[in-house]
Amino acid sequence: MSEESVYTRKFRKELMAGLSSLVLLAVLARAGREMYGYEIAKAVKAEGEGGLIFKQGAIYPVLRSLNQLGLLNSRVEASAFGPPRRYYNITDDGLQALREWQGAWKDMREFVDDALNAQVQGAVYEARPSA
Repeated sequence: MSEESVYTRKFRKELMAGLSSLVLLAVLARAGREMYGYEIAKAVKAEGEGGLIFKQGAIYPVLRSLNQLGLLNSRVEASAFGPPRRYYNITDDGLQALREWQGAWKDMREFVDDALNAQVQGAVYEARPSA
């Protein structure tokens, strides 16, 4: 696979800023139980069919942010094998946000797909002449 351009890396980063919250809420809602950070990261990777689209370390700030917004609850529990673990579970407000965000994502995905399909069917990415 070839190296991504700086433009593509920036584009991916901007996309993931919002989508990571959606994905993490979905993982916790589907689990129906408390999960700790590493466990959530493994679930995200498994659901993405082996390709984690954002780094594991990026999950923790998003979890903290969702917790501060009241979309997740968390608690810390001592671990016999290592540092304490913070467990997260989705709140009722989190479930409501997830439903709303899923609708917003569906609308946005359809809009983008329509725009891209119109572009492909119309003028096929013609190079613009230099000024």
